[in-house]
Amino acid sequence: MSTSQLVVQHLPYLRRYARALTGSQVAGDAYVAATLETLVNEPDTLGRSANIKADLFRVFTRIWNSLSVNGRSEQVQHDLPAEVRLGQITPLPRQAFLLSCLEGFSEEDAAIILGVDVSEVRDLVDEAGRELAADMATEILIIEDEPLIAMDLEALVEGLGHNVIGVARTRTEAIKIAGEGKRPGLILADIQLADGSSGLDAVNDLLKTFEVPVIFITAYPERFLTGERPEPAFLIAKPFQPANVSAVISQALFFQQTARRREAKTA
Repeated sequence: MSTSQLVVQHLPYLRRYARALTGSQVAGDAYVAATLETLVNEPDTLGRSANIKADLFRVFTRIWNSLSVNGRSEQVQHDLPAEVRLGQITPLPRQAFLLSCLEGFSEEDAAIILGVDVSEVRDLVDEAGRELAADMATEILIIEDEPLIAMDLEALVEGLGHNVIGVARTRTEAIKIAGEGKRPGLILADIQLADGSSGLDAVNDLLKTFEVPVIFITAYPERFLTGERPEPAFLIAKPFQPANVSAVISQALFFQQTARRREAKTA
């Protein structure tokens, strides 16, 4: 496949990223068009790495960051609630968050695209995650049978501005908390619980009556890959890093709000 064909193949993803970054498809497409013009005039800007997609995004990033207006969030046009929040985050953390969480680039590729090292990418994603989580405060149900881990998670999410409606050690306790009218906006769940019950089963029971994003935090990630898993769901392996939990919470809430808005438009 030729380089031009590869570029065309990746354009839909670049347009998606540009839209999320600017908050407007029209504005995003203007930057994409400028990127393509640059590639026509400077064809050697591609092929500097083994990843054409990363190269394409790197050229786009160079153009986007060259305009000072992008450092001023009030100039960005937004038409989705989640993107309004993204616009309040300073540009570099916003880019790192979207490259990692929306486009699925590895830390190494995101570092190439942004022109920073991997450790800085991690710091930027953490910064964006904390800012987003604080601005998307919600009610959280924790399903975790280890008291110390439950306490750590509770302190972490409350530090991000969320409210913990309850901590359940078993499937029965989780269903009881939700049955008391305390409907969560997000669930953090272990898979293997104290009484031998399954956090996966508990979550599936809860999602029969309401739909929220779920983050499984478990020492047994292989169990998440078998059986019927709920959607949307995210996975974090134990032992976990607090920064990772923070970023994934933000990712889960960001995509939930974006999906709800999209569904409302098509209804």
